[in-house]
Amino acid sequence: MRRSQRRPETAQAPPSQGGDNGLDILYRRYADWLTAMLRRRFGASIGDTADDLVQETYVRIAPYEAAGQIRRPQALLMRVASNLARDQMRRNNVRGVQVEFAVEDPVDAAERIDADQVEALFFKQILLSMPHASRDVFVLSRIAGLTYEEIAAHSGLSIKTVEWRMSRALAHCAARVQD
Repeated sequence: MRRSQRRPETAQAPPSQGGDNGLDILYRRYADWLTAMLRRRFGASIGDTADDLVQETYVRIAPYEAAGQIRRPQALLMRVASNLARDQMRRNNVRGVQVEFAVEDPVDAAERIDADQVEALFFKQILLSMPHASRDVFVLSRIAGLTYEEIAAHSGLSIKTVEWRMSRALAHCAARVQD
């Protein structure tokens, strides 16, 4: 195509590239869609917090957008928002259990404590029966909250090795729970 026949380029940058307006463009383009998807996927369990979750989602992806690392914005937005919604539901469930626990009959509370102790003991047995290398990765990931990259740097392993050990640890846990 000759230079004179080229289509004029738009002045607007794609939403996946960094810049001051990139996050604003992403928000305008996908915020309503993301809110609707959260309400559809999680229903009443997230209640009126869908808008807050969308805002938090954009805060979380801002560093990736600024670095121009977003290739598929809808997928990233949905993944981050879903994770935030699940975290919110877990927190709500824990708060509900704490409130419920506070007003329980003392006999029922003692039974619940016993059940929690049995569960903790079962978890400890699973951890202790796990191979040492897998257990280290599992504990660093699930209990200490480190990312695979952080675990790899801390342990002197490759990320692939960390992923492999974590998959082995999860398989071990699943097998022990099914027994």
